[in-house]
Amino acid sequence: MNKVLASADEAIHDIFDGATIMIGGFGLCGIPENLVRALVRKGTKNLTTISNNVGVDGLGNGLLLAAGQISKHIGTYVGENKLLEQLVLRRKLELDLIPQGTFSERIRAGGAGIPAFFTPAGVGTIVGENKETREFDGRPYLMERALKADFALVKAWKGDTWGNLVYRKTARNFNPIMATAAKVTIAEVEHLVEVGELEPDLIHTPSVYVQRIFQGKLYERRIEKRVVRKVV
Repeated sequence: MNKVLASADEAIHDIFDGATIMIGGFGLCGIPENLVRALVRKGTKNLTTISNNVGVDGLGNGLLLAAGQISKHIGTYVGENKLLEQLVLRRKLELDLIPQGTFSERIRAGGAGIPAFFTPAGVGTIVGENKETREFDGRPYLMERALKADFALVKAWKGDTWGNLVYRKTARNFNPIMATAAKVTIAEVEHLVEVGELEPDLIHTPSVYVQRIFQGKLYERRIEKRVVRKVV
């Protein structure tokens, strides 16, 4: 049951060219920084990434983008990444933007074994093009397919050697649902503890969903967009 690995590089050793990868986080909050950097070092190419956004220039998923490792991105927000904008406009990268609620539910459905569901979000817009539409109670709904991945890279605050995870505040974001929707879930944690040290009722992701875990060594905790106001 011990799933602990020594480093991020060891944890991502078998991520292959062309893999589909879910990457947790919202903006720069709760992102698996060590795993992303390891993936850049490994140089895996032609990746399809599923993440809320693609980080910023020079940090987070933006590192994968700058290294030319992403061929397609599925997410909800372009973010503050100028390189992403340029690549999409030049048709160097395929981008699939999804309404955020639909994005979350597609991942949750993937983890729950639900192949598809119907939602009113996007009806009558470009989001609904070439998708099946059905009417329920007099209202049109789009059929959306579940999202699944080969690997999920998630970041938690604490985890034990079996792979039980606890997230901290807003850093929870997409990490728990992504942990359920991949063939292999790899977790990096700030604090790695022994089995029994986590309060069972406070565990967010049970160990059954996690195949590999390690303790991260460096977290920059940068703010994506600093907004301040004058104190009167």
